[in-house]
Amino acid sequence: MVWVISCLLMAGLVGRLVYLMIFRSEHYSQMAEDLHQRERTIKAARGQILDRNGTVIATNRTVCTISVIYNQITDREKVVETLSQALGLPEDEVRKKAEKYSAREIVATNVDKELGDQIRSYQLDGVKVDEDYKRYYPMGSLASKVLGFTGGDNQGIIGLEVVYEEWLKGTNGLILTQADAAGVEIENAFEDRVEPVSGSDLTISLDVNIQTYAQQAAYKVMEEKEAKRVSMIVMNPQNGEILAMVNVPEFDLNDPFTLNVEPEEGTAASKQDLLNQMWRNPSINDTYEPGSTFKIITAAAGLEAGAVKLDDKFSCPGFRVVEDRRIRCHKAGGHGAETFLQAVMNSCNPVFIDVGQRLGVDQYYHYFTQFGLFGKTGIDLPGEASTIMHKKENMGLVELATVSFGQSFQITPLQLITTAASIVNGGKRVTPHFGIQAASPDGTNIRKFSYPVREGIVSKETSETMRYALEQVVAQGGGKKACLPGYRIGGKTATSEKLPRSLKKYISSFLGFAPADNPQVIALVTIDEPVGIYYGGTIAAPVIADLFKNILPYLGIEAEVEETASGFGNFD
Repeated sequence: MVWVISCLLMAGLVGRLVYLMIFRSEHYSQMAEDLHQRERTIKAARGQILDRNGTVIATNRTVCTISVIYNQITDREKVVETLSQALGLPEDEVRKKAEKYSAREIVATNVDKELGDQIRSYQLDGVKVDEDYKRYYPMGSLASKVLGFTGGDNQGIIGLEVVYEEWLKGTNGLILTQADAAGVEIENAFEDRVEPVSGSDLTISLDVNIQTYAQQAAYKVMEEKEAKRVSMIVMNPQNGEILAMVNVPEFDLNDPFTLNVEPEEGTAASKQDLLNQMWRNPSINDTYEPGSTFKIITAAAGLEAGAVKLDDKFSCPGFRVVEDRRIRCHKAGGHGAETFLQAVMNSCNPVFIDVGQRLGVDQYYHYFTQFGLFGKTGIDLPGEASTIMHKKENMGLVELATVSFGQSFQITPLQLITTAASIVNGGKRVTPHFGIQAASPDGTNIRKFSYPVREGIVSKETSETMRYALEQVVAQGGGKKACLPGYRIGGKTATSEKLPRSLKKYISSFLGFAPADNPQVIALVTIDEPVGIYYGGTIAAPVIADLFKNILPYLGIEAEVEETASGFGNFD
């Protein structure tokens, strides 16, 4: 009996041994290999971001990651003392890392390469210095709320850095080294290396020169008017490429966690809330009542529907009574008798109320939808806000009247300029965007980005009429301060009152485009809570005139010589 049991046990052991050696050999071989291998990551270089002219606006700096390997340290006190002094870290913190029994403990990241090389020169057993990359923005705060930035892991957090993460991030490499049973790397042992693949370089439509000038102009008017903030968008209305997007105050991309904003009076906000506020892009993330710039949309809808013509006659006594509401014109005494063209030039609320009433709720909603105002623009930036509009069933005559001249609803500045672009560019709804192409560092793999275009927003006839009417606004109407000798400029002013109305705070804005007969550039400036004079025609229009004066020649749009009585050209 004992013999039988012994035979059975022996057979079981032999069977188990055969199973482990034959059928499980690969598994245990891998375990043994893993036990004797040490793996370190080689970080891939993140792709650069370049403006439309090839200027680098986001790149990388080489930094070092300092780590310790418990089993390889031969003089723990020396390691703790040296790293503590070199890195400026408390000894207790370094000792905790050095005494932790693990394959690898990171002591410090983003260490300057010079310091990393110095630590490497000490040749401390068990201390590893690996090179890494840290994002660097040569232009500092330029286009900060557009570009965004990366975190400690070099992954995008906001802006284009996060939207194009897939293209920019690259693929990390590996270093595999051999270690003995105690976990100590074997000197001169075979080292297996998988090289990293750098991320693709991203070319965007932004022009550093236009962005720089627009940012300077925005800071100037913000300081002069003691405004809360100023935003400016400059776009090609023919294809949706954004040449500049400014939101001042901007923040330092190389130091994005240092606050440059204070909590509003009477509010308590955490640091994270203030950071989110500082990083926020008002051009796309925030909505506002556009005011009279929205009359561009009402006028286009009225002309397209045949509800009004430029020579239709109206009368403005200074107000309109709609149901039980008396809605005033900005000119207290009224404009008197005027044509629709004159009403556009005068930015006359009562006439635009009349046009809205002629259209009616159903037709107004039809054009609101046709123009794309209920959707988002589709821009390649995160967090775009949607239009806030009355539900159709809740829109009475009073709501229709106020919407007609740009009140009682909210849109983003980007939505406004995109819709205006579709009205003046011949009737095509373009998608505003930054991304042009992504290319591998060696240029062998290039991906060009494309964006939807929707035709037939308005007829070419309506578009031509609107360009003419808006040119008259600048030439003879409320937008005179945007006039630029030698250039045909079209545009519309706005002064919208913020909610609640009792605070008497305003947003002044101007939307302009040039040349008026064939728009190649369109721009919108919004000045939030200016102090003192706050009329858009007075303080916002000159900002766009100054911008155009500098960027139109740069874009190759030459001034036309004006003939004087003496026959000589005159630009004065």
